Amino acid sequence: MLPSFVQGCGIVYETKGVIRMRWQAKWIMPATDLGSRAPAFEKTFRVDKPLENATLRMTGLGVYEAAINGVRVSEDVLAPGWTAYMKRLQVQTYDVTCMLSGENVLRVLLGKGWYRSPLLTWQDGTIQKELMQRPAGITAELTLTYRDGTSETIITDESWRAGESEIRFSELYDGEEYDATFLPAQLPAAVVFDGPTHTLIPQEGVPVREQEHIRAARIFTTPKGETVIDFGQELTGFLQVELDAREGEAVDVSFAEVLDQEGNFYTENYRSAKCRYRYICRTGPQVYKTRLTYYGFRYIRVNSFPGEITPDSFTGIAVHSLMRRTGHIRTSDPMLNRLVSNIIWGQKGNFVDVPTDCPQRDERLGWMGDIQVFARAACMNFDVEQFLGKWLNDLAADQHEDGYVGSVIPDVWTHVHDRGNAAAAWGDAATIVPWEVYRAYGSLEMLRRQFPSMKKWVDYIGSATENFPLWTGGWQWADWLGLDAPAGSYKGSSRESFIATAFYARSTELVIRAGHALGEDVTAYEALYGQIVSAFRKAFPEYTTQTECVLAAHFRLAEDPQHAADLLAARVRADGVQLRTGFVGTPYILHVLSEYGYADLAWELLLRRDYPSWLYPVGKGATTVWEHWDGIMPDGRFWSRDMNSFNHYAYGSVADWLYGAAAGIQVCEDKPGYERIRIAPQPTRRLDWLEASVETRYGLVSSRWVKEPDGFRLEITTPVETEIILGAERRTAAPGSYILHWPQKM
Repeated sequence: MLPSFVQGCGIVYETKGVIRMRWQAKWIMPATDLGSRAPAFEKTFRVDKPLENATLRMTGLGVYEAAINGVRVSEDVLAPGWTAYMKRLQVQTYDVTCMLSGENVLRVLLGKGWYRSPLLTWQDGTIQKELMQRPAGITAELTLTYRDGTSETIITDESWRAGESEIRFSELYDGEEYDATFLPAQLPAAVVFDGPTHTLIPQEGVPVREQEHIRAARIFTTPKGETVIDFGQELTGFLQVELDAREGEAVDVSFAEVLDQEGNFYTENYRSAKCRYRYICRTGPQVYKTRLTYYGFRYIRVNSFPGEITPDSFTGIAVHSLMRRTGHIRTSDPMLNRLVSNIIWGQKGNFVDVPTDCPQRDERLGWMGDIQVFARAACMNFDVEQFLGKWLNDLAADQHEDGYVGSVIPDVWTHVHDRGNAAAAWGDAATIVPWEVYRAYGSLEMLRRQFPSMKKWVDYIGSATENFPLWTGGWQWADWLGLDAPAGSYKGSSRESFIATAFYARSTELVIRAGHALGEDVTAYEALYGQIVSAFRKAFPEYTTQTECVLAAHFRLAEDPQHAADLLAARVRADGVQLRTGFVGTPYILHVLSEYGYADLAWELLLRRDYPSWLYPVGKGATTVWEHWDGIMPDGRFWSRDMNSFNHYAYGSVADWLYGAAAGIQVCEDKPGYERIRIAPQPTRRLDWLEASVETRYGLVSSRWVKEPDGFRLEITTPVETEIILGAERRTAAPGSYILHWPQKM
């Protein structure tokens, strides 16, 4: 077991450009294929003169953990992260000056990670298996600069050694097995191979780190007689075990998100992901935690454990990309507060270097539809400018020359499936996510970098459709998981060409907005937008579902958006004040209702406790956001075995309505990044109070309202000039704090 990261040294991130220096190091790997065993790489060297500086640059084909003299070189985990590997592989730079003296050993453990994971053959294990069998290799340069002005560079080459390590099994989906008794003989010589150097780039993304440490909430025995530990919170990350044992004794653990109807341990929704955790003990007190993979879980089943299990025997360690929390929402309703907490935990659990759909089952892919609908909320909850900026670079890298964008980024399907057709609302992340990042942070540099990708996506739609300027034909995810789906279908009843054309218009509109912000000529796209809207109105004069009403009003495609909103309100009421929407309609439904005069109905939908609703899972004990409103049905049975994640953040997009409509904190889009702010709250007498805040690039903006007998008391703080809108009353406020009274007839 390696000690913790040494204090006083650190990681240095180079964040711009492609590595231009001569990369002298070679790629090395073990001389024999180790299968799923994680290899160790070692280099022994001496430092006999006073050091001025020591810098380690390295990367790997997999995920690595590097240590010098038994001490990790960084707190970062799962490096080098996940990128569009065929085009971009990140190199990390570490300052290791204070770690070296005399004789030193640089040791690197390497797991399969994302690079050689079964995710590359997701849904079809027979396709392109060679992708999983790519070499398990590293490349590194350690530059030593001495105080006498001399320097030397130690590179990965044939002088290194590589072979088996204590990690006897390592897979992204299937977990990890560690043998503390394993004592290998001297490692064999490493061999050099022709690894990638033209794809090397400096670290762009934020590091992945260990975050919260979560103690067991309870230990209990299930009706089946199994010992289960509940951490009280679904998390994504590592598991740590602490015990006193004898050599050869084993700790064996399984992972789960939920218990079944009878209260037994349940893993069927993990599908083929084995999620193993096995630790073979040495003699004496010892601590071990996951090293080269991660799990999504709330519960663990202890299959074997030497001695008595106590609350301190196991610790859950949340792992996610290093993001600063910037947004907070609190209300007088404990269930609504729990929903907000679930949204935050869902974002943390799915922002592990890339924005994934779920962190537990045999998927964990960078689904475009999920991040597209969640991007605005993500940018308010946390500072994700660098996180999403790196992911957008992968999107642009994986985009085809004709503008095609797949449904997942990094696009692992490019190499394992026929390309097929791109899908609306998923591919449109190519325009929507850059715009939301620009809107939240005001980064023209990022927008300029993504602008060619945004245009190429819109151009692709025009070339791929069967009936220009409508978007018709090809595969569509449609209103995925819509509650109005016909029997036997995952797709809601909204027309596919309606949804696709609506997003064609939306993406074109965003290209126009981005072009105006950048001073680019977008007259051709302005003409195209007019054509799309005109064709949409002619082809779709009526709206047949909640989602169709939502899109027609929210994207302002209807000739009379108010009429579309009126129809939506009527449909919601006719449906028993219930959602009938899926991935496409749900993120916008409350916005449409509140914007067009139905704020009370929006609140009624949000605060609904019964299925289907945002708060129904909260009532079922959820601690993250579910993939399905009825993942656990009212009678306790499960919605599905094969597609039933209990940590899917997409429907957590409702947080942006809580910030932007309930509390009223809004960006003025002509002054992005909160350079100018609009505060237009829409309070409800269903709550006693609500408060929200966002830490912007200009400072903290906050909005709080409290119910009073004759109206509402508002407390507002803003760092910039702000337009305050209270019903029909508008005023401009300078930076500062304000208390206002908003009388309303009861």
